[in-house]
Amino acid sequence: MSEKHLLIVEDDGAFARTLRRSFERRGYLVEVAADQGAVTSALAERTPDFAVVDLKLGATSGLACVQAIHAHDATTRIVVLTGYASIATAVQAIKLGATNYLAKPSNTDDIEAAFGQTDGAAAGNVDTPLTNRPTSIKTLEWEHIHQTLAANDFNISETARQLGMHRRTLARKLEKQTVK
Repeated sequence: MSEKHLLIVEDDGAFARTLRRSFERRGYLVEVAADQGAVTSALAERTPDFAVVDLKLGATSGLACVQAIHAHDATTRIVVLTGYASIATAVQAIKLGATNYLAKPSNTDDIEAAFGQTDGAAAGNVDTPLTNRPTSIKTLEWEHIHQTLAANDFNISETARQLGMHRRTLARKLEKQTVK
């Protein structure tokens, strides 16, 4: 049996180490990247079979990493992890090549199950429960900002211009979003 190669894209060092150890115990060969540049370097070395990408990497979006990994090899199974679960980011992640999208907290079992759900023609789960929870104003604002960021290839200056706010104001808003 060949080794399963996993790329973890996570800027939280402690969480990345925990995930790494957990997946290594399950037989994965794991590499960790903290940002887009590290992802590019990792892809130059090896093509991963699987990738776990955090949606928020500092003040930038992990969606650019999803796009780069998918462009490198469309067969890589990519799971996006986020503390900012929203419809807009889930849709963008899937459009850019993610095979699944999980809200934090998610553990290794959840992630590995998400990798497995991408086999064959498995296209979703009709038994997923529907919620009746209204969306908060902050969540709607974050979704709108993130959708505009994605539409502008994560260019903060252009996104700020389109949103009608100063670039530094947008950067501060992006910095305030903390992963739970």
